[in-house]
Amino acid sequence: MAAATPTDGERVTLERDGHVLLIGVNRPEKRNAFDLAVLRQLAAAYERLADDDELRVGVLHAHGEHFSAGLDLAEVGPVVAERGPASLTGGGRFDPFGVWGEPVPKPVVMAVQGIALTLSIELALACDIVVAAADVRFRQLEIARGIMPFGGATFRAPARLGWGNAMRFLLTAEEFGAEEARRIGLVQEVVAVGRQKDRAVELARLVAAQAPLGVQGTLANAGAARKAAERAAVEHLRELLPAILGSQDAAEGVRSFVERRGARFTGR
Repeated sequence: MAAATPTDGERVTLERDGHVLLIGVNRPEKRNAFDLAVLRQLAAAYERLADDDELRVGVLHAHGEHFSAGLDLAEVGPVVAERGPASLTGGGRFDPFGVWGEPVPKPVVMAVQGIALTLSIELALACDIVVAAADVRFRQLEIARGIMPFGGATFRAPARLGWGNAMRFLLTAEEFGAEEARRIGLVQEVVAVGRQKDRAVELARLVAAQAPLGVQGTLANAGAARKAAERAAVEHLRELLPAILGSQDAAEGVRSFVERRGARFTGR
C-alpha cells in the first residue's frame, strides 16, 4: 500500500492499495467538518476513482477519532443558500452523495467511527457497504439547526431503512449508535474501535477480486432503479429548499450553533 503523507492543505488523502483507492477525510482538528475544500477534494478523489481503469473500488474513511461533525455551516451554509444544494457536489463530475450529480460508477465501501453527524449518514446511504466502529455516534441534526437534510437522507432513509426507522432519527435529531444502525440497515458490520478501516479495505479487496465488468454492471443496474425512484424526490427537494434555507429559523439555527446554545424556533 502506498502510504499517504498528509500536508497542512490536504483535506483529503489518497492511498492506492492495488485496485483499491483509499479516500481519507483529513481535517481531524475540526472533527472532520466538511468545508468547501473538503467537498472539492472529495469530488476530485471520486473522479480519480472513476477515471483510473486500474482502480476498481473506493474506501471512504476519515483520519482521527471521528468521521465528521457535518458541514462547516459558517462557510458552506451561505454558499448553499446562494448557489443551491448542488454546492455539495464539490464541482466535480461525480457527486459523492449521488443526489445533485451523477454517482461514481464504481463501488465505495465506507468506514465510520466516533462522531458521525448529518452528511456522514447521507454519505453512508450513498455508499455501497458500510463498516462502523463500535463507538460510532450517528445523528441527523439538520432540523435542530432550522433546516432539513439535503444530501439524500429524506428519501433514501425511508426507502432503505423503513419509514419508522428513518423518521425516528430524521424528525427527532436523536443520537443512535452502531448496533441500532446495524439493526435498521444503515451499516452492514460493526467492528472494534480502530478496526473499521482495515475491515473496509478487506471487503473492498474482496469486491476488487471479482470481474470488474460484472461488478460495475451490477452497480449500474441497481443504481438505475434507485435513480428512477428518487428523481421526483430530488426535484421536490430542489423546489422546497430555498424557502427553508432562507427562513428566520435557519438563521437562528446557525446563530445557536455558533453561540453553542439551544435554538429558539418560531416556524418563520
